[in-house]
Order: sequence, then structure tokens, then C-alpha cells
Amino acid sequence: MIISSARTTVFDIDGTLCFDGRTIDRRILAAVEACERAGHRLVFASARPVRDLLPVLDGAFPAATLIGGNGSLVSVDGRVRARAAFDAGDLGKLLVEAERFRAGYLADGPWDYAYTGPADHPILGRVDQGRLARRVGLADLPAVVKFLVVDATDLAALAEAGRVLGMTVNHHVDESIADFAPGATNKWEALASLGIEEYDAFGNDVNDLDLLRNARHAVRVGAHPGLDGVAGVTVAPDPAAVAEEILRLAAATAA
Repeated sequence: MIISSARTTVFDIDGTLCFDGRTIDRRILAAVEACERAGHRLVFASARPVRDLLPVLDGAFPAATLIGGNGSLVSVDGRVRARAAFDAGDLGKLLVEAERFRAGYLADGPWDYAYTGPADHPILGRVDQGRLARRVGLADLPAVVKFLVVDATDLAALAEAGRVLGMTVNHHVDESIADFAPGATNKWEALASLGIEEYDAFGNDVNDLDLLRNARHAVRVGAHPGLDGVAGVTVAPDPAAVAEEILRLAAATAA
């Protein structure tokens, strides 16, 4: 499905719009609504699967396009589809490496998920908040679209092993997690597959690198060093500051 790229604005979620893992501040919601009223088509692009985006948005912006799993899932007009998944051979090789480093992981299918990590890991607070899915065994997932390692004896070495296998790997050192996606899948690549070439973007982490690099107007939220020199604007990771920047974009469009 091709979506018009006119006046498109793309928002990452965690660390960009959402700072507690569960909700979006009312000031940010109001600012995004102002963008929509000014004529912007909204896209929310996240490392979360679509299942875990819905509770955070809490019914807001039902016309928005959703990109989940760092580009492996898309939802247009409420229809979720997997656009990238690990093939059986690559997944088998990744599981061999995961076993070698005694990894605990969260594996996402198109909707349901499998989890083998610690029972008290913080990531579980962000998984299936809306109780929309089932936790199943890995073999019961019809496809694996994202593989997030939450615990390993050598996470950096496991991340490098994934890259050698040709996967897209984002190692979040500050959170001690690494997410693996099939092939060259990322948020920007998913946007391009939808025909979106010109857009404005807000992001905060290394998985937003290509998204921000290719944006017409790029805003970095926070000061992640991996995004140095990529964004034209940097704002503090604070709801008031983010809302102000979104309103500035909305006002520029309306002018």
C-alpha cells in the first residue's frame, strides 16, 4: 500500500514521546493533534510491535499509520501485517548464537510473543500492556519479526554475531538489551516501502539513525551520541520541550 508523503511527520515513541513506558503526556498529545489539524499525516514508528503501541496511544490518532518492530510490522487503516520476518535458517543460526551466550529473549510474532528472559526484567512492564496477545512458545509463533535479547553473558559479542549473520542489530548499551531484525529492516526502510520519501521526524536512539538522517526536518530528543550531527534540532527529553518543538512545526505548516 502506498501512502502520500505530503506533510508526513514520523514520531518515535519511547524516549521521544513517551517517558514512562506507558503514557504520553497530555501536552505532547495536544501538540501532535495540532500537527494533525495543520494537515500533517501522522506516522508512529517504534521498536515496539504494533500490539504494544496501541495501549500507549490509548485510542488517539486512529487514522495514523503505525510502524512496529523497527520496521518489520506496519498497520495501515487498522490492518496489521508483517512485512519482514526471519527465515527459518537465519532464525536457527541466531538461536545457536543465543544459546552460546545463554541469552534470555523476547521474540515477537505478528501479534503474539515468546519470552525466556528473567521474570523481573523491566521490559515486561512494556509488553502486552493492553492484554491483547498471548505468550506462547517460540515454535508456536507463525513468524518471528523481531528478536530482543534482554540477558546474555556477552551481549556485545552476541550483537556482533547477529551482524555477521546479516541482521540489523541495535545494541542499546544503556539498557543492556539488543534487538535483532531480519536483513536490512529498519524504520526508514519501512517508510520507503509505503511510498513515504519526504517527511519530518522525531527520534531519540540509534534505531532512529536512518529515520532522522533521511528526514526533511529531523529532531533529536535527548543527546544520544550516536545521533550527533544527524538532526537539525536537539531538544531536551522533557514533555514540555518536545511539545513546544512539535507545536513549532505545526505553526510553520499553518503559516
